[in-house]
Amino acid sequence: MVAALQQETKERADERRRGRDIVLSVHDVTVAFGSKVVLDKLNLDVYRGEILGFVGASGTGKSVLMRTVLRLLPRRSGKIEILGEDYDALEEADRNRLDMRVGVLFQQGALFSSLTVKENIQVPMREYLDLPQALMDELAHLKIRMVGLAADAAGKYPSELSGGMIKRAALARALALDPDLVFLDEPTSGLDPIGAAEFDELIAKLRDTLGLTVYMVTHDLDSLFSVCDRIAVLGQKRVLVEGTVDDMLACEDPWVKSYFRGKRARSIVTTGEDGHPNGGDRAEAQSREK
Repeated sequence: MVAALQQETKERADERRRGRDIVLSVHDVTVAFGSKVVLDKLNLDVYRGEILGFVGASGTGKSVLMRTVLRLLPRRSGKIEILGEDYDALEEADRNRLDMRVGVLFQQGALFSSLTVKENIQVPMREYLDLPQALMDELAHLKIRMVGLAADAAGKYPSELSGGMIKRAALARALALDPDLVFLDEPTSGLDPIGAAEFDELIAKLRDTLGLTVYMVTHDLDSLFSVCDRIAVLGQKRVLVEGTVDDMLACEDPWVKSYFRGKRARSIVTTGEDGHPNGGDRAEAQSREK
């Protein structure tokens, strides 16, 4: 059954790949810690302008893949291309140029506790650019407004911020160099439902406004149903299935079925273009049919 699902996933991916600009390509990537193989010949493409939700059971390696793509963890084999370029084949100057086109929001924000919000946002600018302080200050304030923070947040330290403010400040830092591709690791974890929904709306708005491509590791069903254009499910050390919410609802893999057609999923209702509920009703109807 797993083999059939993987073949179906590959066929759908091949069909969607035709004529689309691939921003991130992961090909036959294997990652292991000692004798424990976490990812085994995994394949995944992310297309320009989409928000991809990456899901899977806890401990399956979702964050491991993201950190491997970002070269924070080594891979045993395979190839990774970002924005059409193989990082391993680039000279140092070209690597720096490519680094500037990628932004990252880590779990819990990962802000430097000894720096203010403004100074945190300026870290990438200091690392990669040679700009006057006045210009960096102006750019930092621009990013602060962009993510919906008040102007006075610039002078605050992480310990003075709420959970939602920390996520927004970390997002502002991820956007500091105007990247093309942004990685979000559990961006709504720890937020209340209202805060999580507002953060999802912010991500979608920034994608549309800035033309971003977003790779989102998440457990949040609301995020998957409301803002993700496509979803990839990690299982059996590979991408088990990928596609739209409808594809997930039609999938018969036990874990995917439980996740997307379980009680919690059926309580989530997405709204279509005509303003009527669809996603939640589809999940419940298909569950009853089974």
